[in-house]
Amino acid sequence: MGLVSKIYLMLYNLTLTVGWAYVLFLTIQHRADYKKIYSNVRIPLQIFQTAAVLEILHAAIGIVKSNVILTTFQVFSRVFVVWCVLEVSPPSTVSIGVPLLLFAWCVTEIIRYGYYFLNLVGLAQLIVWFRYTLFIALYPIGVSGELLCMYNALSYVRDNRIWSYSMPNQINFVFDYHYVLIGIALLYIPIFPQLYLHMFAQRKKILGGGSTSKTVKSQ
Repeated sequence: MGLVSKIYLMLYNLTLTVGWAYVLFLTIQHRADYKKIYSNVRIPLQIFQTAAVLEILHAAIGIVKSNVILTTFQVFSRVFVVWCVLEVSPPSTVSIGVPLLLFAWCVTEIIRYGYYFLNLVGLAQLIVWFRYTLFIALYPIGVSGELLCMYNALSYVRDNRIWSYSMPNQINFVFDYHYVLIGIALLYIPIFPQLYLHMFAQRKKILGGGSTSKTVKSQ
């Protein structure tokens, strides 16, 4: 890794660590009424979650040693929930799934980006256990929140024909976002176990190996 790439990744990971800490602060600050949480975290959530798309670019151009396809799947699900569920369906923003996914996402990302940053300065061992252990509970919580938000969005998307096109039309094209949303939710069934088991494999490799010097394969 060149010096420029290293400095860039340090700034990127530190910024995302602080950003997600801010989102967590806002989430906790408005915890008394979970139906109002999203309106208070909406903009910073969109900013810092969308910034994760750069991770795909990082893997694609080789400045980190991450699998591009796996990274794409990991990033896509959350970006999709932010922009294609919460942003287009008001009922989804007052779902109990919102505080669940926000808590899971925030803690996961604070630890993950913090770990990447500390690795770049040679101090990853400080939080390596948290990086490869807390996901055991946080991943299922986050996925449950995401699916609950999608479920709450379904009726609104169907009734309001969000992003949907019916026949007849000039290009003879039919698209029903309601069914797309259902299909994406069903994709969690085969994809989530693979991502979850991948993390367990990484945990065994890192913690089971008794070494933190070879831990980071991404940022």
